[in-house]
Amino acid sequence: MAVSIPFLTEPEVDYGAVVEMAPGLRRVMANNPSKFTYRGTGTYIVGRGRVAIVDPGPDDADHIAAVVAAVEGEQVEALLITHTHRDHSPASRAVAEATGAQAYGFGPHPAADTDDGKSEERGDVDFAPDAAVVHGDVIEGPGWSFECLHTPGHISNHIAYRWREAAGVFTGDHIMGWSTTIIPPPDGNMTDYLASLRLLADSPDDRVYWPTHGPPVTEPHALVEALYAHRLDREHQIMECLTTGPQTIPEMVEVMYAEVAKELHEPAARSVLAHLIAMVADGRVGTDETATAEAVYYRN
Repeated sequence: MAVSIPFLTEPEVDYGAVVEMAPGLRRVMANNPSKFTYRGTGTYIVGRGRVAIVDPGPDDADHIAAVVAAVEGEQVEALLITHTHRDHSPASRAVAEATGAQAYGFGPHPAADTDDGKSEERGDVDFAPDAAVVHGDVIEGPGWSFECLHTPGHISNHIAYRWREAAGVFTGDHIMGWSTTIIPPPDGNMTDYLASLRLLADSPDDRVYWPTHGPPVTEPHALVEALYAHRLDREHQIMECLTTGPQTIPEMVEVMYAEVAKELHEPAARSVLAHLIAMVADGRVGTDETATAEAVYYRN
């Protein structure tokens, strides 16, 4: 039986408005809704007076102006970048120029991410952090501090930021309440993604997740465990498909995603490929060639 994921919905949003999300936390929404971004990119402002901004967002003049206006009269101490897809990091350059803030992130866009934009927002190849961070680093400001959590899977340079004073995590695209996360090879890696899910699942003190897309997740552990179980269920479905004989990814997607809109079958195929790469590597599944989108797969 398919795993039930407690997905969340969010009403229509007021783009460009500054909305109080929690004590000391504001959000400004970019007007870039899509099948990948839900209502759009949520740029978060943490603190008052001397603040941090999480995921400044796309290179959109209206959104940049709204973010800069939201912090007028305040000192921006840090720009925290979860990863380098174009709906997250490009605005950091204009916001940094307007505020003088440093941008923090894991690193530049990975060369291995060759996604063509069909299954995810394209890469921000122009981004380079002013300060590179790794897992376990702490970024501190007046009244706030963030623990950096390297959470590869969706993309290898993904960082989530644990806001320690609020027992919450800015999860970027790693965990979203409204949808599962796309894992697009070759840079997207299912083995890494499952390990990153367990990293958060095994952190019992987190009380809320703030994804960059969609509403806050107020029952984070129930969601992360459901997402983990869902991925294991997808692997079970792949093995079930292969019981009838060798198959291609499109053949499996037709069965596994029969209830999903056809327009989402292409990104779904990327995630199935990510599963198969991992399953070929550990010997559960075989192929007559390397694990690619065009290969034929069989059960070992």
